[in-house]
Amino acid sequence: MTIKKIAFIPARYAATRFPAKLMQQLGNKTVIRHTYDNTVNTGLFDEVLVVTDSEIIYNEIVTNGGKAVMSIKEHESGSDRIAEAIADMVVDIVVNVQGDEPFVQKEPLQKLLQVFEDDNVQVASLMQILTEKQYIVDPNYVKVAVDKNMNSLLFSRSPIPYHRDKTVSPIYYEHIGVYAFRKQALLNFSNWQMTPLEVAEKIECLRYLENGVPLKMVITEYMGVEIDTPEDLEKAIQLLK
Repeated sequence: MTIKKIAFIPARYAATRFPAKLMQQLGNKTVIRHTYDNTVNTGLFDEVLVVTDSEIIYNEIVTNGGKAVMSIKEHESGSDRIAEAIADMVVDIVVNVQGDEPFVQKEPLQKLLQVFEDDNVQVASLMQILTEKQYIVDPNYVKVAVDKNMNSLLFSRSPIPYHRDKTVSPIYYEHIGVYAFRKQALLNFSNWQMTPLEVAEKIECLRYLENGVPLKMVITEYMGVEIDTPEDLEKAIQLLK
C-alpha cells in the first residue's frame, strides 16, 4: 500500500514578535520561498503546499511556480490551519514545516517520516541538544523532556529538567517545531479545546500531551536558524553567506 505524504508550510503574515518576517529578503529569495523550495528539494513528499491567511504570501509562492492554499477561518496555531486544509484531502502522513525555518534539510525530515513505520506512533517531532546556558534559560527556546523511548513527557519555555543536583549534567533538548502526524491525529487535535498547559505556555503540542497522546521525538544534529526576531534574520544572512 502506498502511503501518501504531504508537507504543509503554515505561513502567517502578522507574526507577533517580527511582523512580515516570512517576506523578509534572505539572499536572493524571501524567507518563505527558501523554506518552500528547500522542502520541495528534499524529494520526500508527494506534494508541498504553503497554507496561509495572507494574499501577499500566497502570491509570493504561486507567482514563483509553487503551490499554496488560502485559509478560510482564523486559526490559533499552524496545526489548526493545516487541519482545515487536509479535512477533505486523501493523505496518510502530514508534515508541518514551519515557514520560518528556511534551511530545511532532507535528513531530519526523513528520520521523522521513518518513525511512522511503527503503527503506534500518531505524532512525531524534532529536537536538538542545547548546550549554551543562554539558550537553555531563554523562553523563546522551547525545551522538551523525554522518556527512555524518546516519547515526550513535557514541553516548556522554562529549563527542564531543573538542575538541582550539581554533580550530574542533564541533557537539555530544544523542541524544533517541525511536526509529523497521521491525518486523524491532526483532525482530533483541531477538534479538541485548547488545554490549560497549552494556554499558559503558548506551546500548541501540549494539547496532545494533555489529551494523552505522546509525541515520538527524533534527535537531529542541525536545523539552521529559526527566524523569530530581526537578530535571527541577521544570523541567517551570515549563515547563507
